[in-house]
Amino acid sequence: MNAEELERHRRELHVHCYRMLGSYHEAEDLVQETFLRAWRKRDEPPDNLKAWLYKIATNACLDFLRANPRRPEPLDTPMAADAGMAWPVSTHVSWISPYPDDLLDSVIERETIELAFLVAIQHLPAKQRAIVILRDVLGWSAPETAAALDTTVTAVKSALQRARPVLREHLPAQRMSSGSADELAVVRAYIHALEQGDPSVLPALLASDVWQTMPPTPGWILGREAFVSSWGPQMSGEASWGDWRVLPARVNRQPAIAAYLRRPGEEVFSASWLGVFRMEGPLISEITTFDHEFFPQMGLPDSFSGDASSYGHD
Repeated sequence: MNAEELERHRRELHVHCYRMLGSYHEAEDLVQETFLRAWRKRDEPPDNLKAWLYKIATNACLDFLRANPRRPEPLDTPMAADAGMAWPVSTHVSWISPYPDDLLDSVIERETIELAFLVAIQHLPAKQRAIVILRDVLGWSAPETAAALDTTVTAVKSALQRARPVLREHLPAQRMSSGSADELAVVRAYIHALEQGDPSVLPALLASDVWQTMPPTPGWILGREAFVSSWGPQMSGEASWGDWRVLPARVNRQPAIAAYLRRPGEEVFSASWLGVFRMEGPLISEITTFDHEFFPQMGLPDSFSGDASSYGHD
């Protein structure tokens, strides 16, 4: 075993650690820890290098989570009766972060990398989380999973039975957008509305019970009217933040937009935020908004002047 052999597995191990931790940057650290542990044992070559590296990575993540325990935090949510709708989420996962599509292997299924799944799986205890990922995502057998986690087949099966109802409780009824032409048209219309400073277009693009979260802050917006009331003043009028330019993007197999703002008196558009959409039919049902710190991983610039045509803007 040499360094080149290890590097061939970097990306898939990074995705594995990302699923375990929910954080892109923490996954990078844990891949490095995995390679360090593997290198220390390089004189003991395994029969199956890939499975061996997954075992090391999984246990490195479990060690990290034991040393850095965290749980989703309860949100101060409105009463469903007052809001006129069911509240879609009751907890806040502050550490969740996006994963650029360009860095995902084509064989990775959408349902196992979407943000809703990443958030839901964070509600599981760490070892249950590992078992779900190894069994239901990677397709390992119960004996293979037990061997990787130094436990028994019975314990693996029991943990899986306890974990699956928790996941169902925290997953939305409709798991993923289809990437249809209608959905892409909605995203383009959203971009156009933001760039033209026209909030009147937004109601036709949003589900009535649309909701927005903004990790790592525990802020949230629930409902079409509340969303338009919140964002409308930022788009136009005296309270407008300035001029927007928006680039289409994709993260976690979901449509996304990268927003740039040019404030009054400035000459360049500066990176502002990343919005990730979950669609239900042709409407936006959920928006997760992240800081622009993730733009470098997506190959997006920190700023630009003029239009955005050189960065794929249409």
